[in-house]
Amino acid sequence: MHEELLNPYRHGASLIHRLPAPVKLLGAAVGVLVSVLLPRTAWPAYAGMGAGLLLVALLTSVPLRHLGRRLLIAEPFAVGVALLALLQDHGLQMFLAMLAKSTLCLSCVILLNSTTRFTDLLQVFRRLRVPPLLVVTLALMHRYLFVLFEEMGRLRRARRSRTFTSGRVFAWQLTATVAAQLFVRTSERAERVYAAMCARGWKL
Repeated sequence: MHEELLNPYRHGASLIHRLPAPVKLLGAAVGVLVSVLLPRTAWPAYAGMGAGLLLVALLTSVPLRHLGRRLLIAEPFAVGVALLALLQDHGLQMFLAMLAKSTLCLSCVILLNSTTRFTDLLQVFRRLRVPPLLVVTLALMHRYLFVLFEEMGRLRRARRSRTFTSGRVFAWQLTATVAAQLFVRTSERAERVYAAMCARGWKL
């Protein structure tokens, strides 16, 4: 699952892969915007967009299993947000509409980052004059997410190798301990990285 989250890009030679990154980013942005602006009862439009995204997915030559797995990872967040609509009038209709919109938006983003390298997207952001601090933050976040997941794996293995107790309560305590240690190590690493960057003349 970590691989699905951290390294979504899948190399390919399809027409979609060969498109310039700005074109793909614009297409994804338009898809998200159209999905958000569609009326709640526009079910044929939802179905049409879904069919169009499925066609694009087939053109990318990326395995549908990979795309579907990534969508399932993100879908619980969409369901959680849509559940709030059930508390309002016509809640079921609003819930289904929000779920459809969220699924379409997620599909656009998944297709984008499955066919476009993250570094290419950062280059597009620079050309669009996105604030440099935001671009640098995104680049560092992407790089150090891999480091943090590796660190978390090492902490969990070390804790388990020193533990001989089982049980649900203990499992929660173990998770909380690892999370706390990871937070401390992350803060220390961030300070060291920032100090090293400044020592090498880095400035925004």
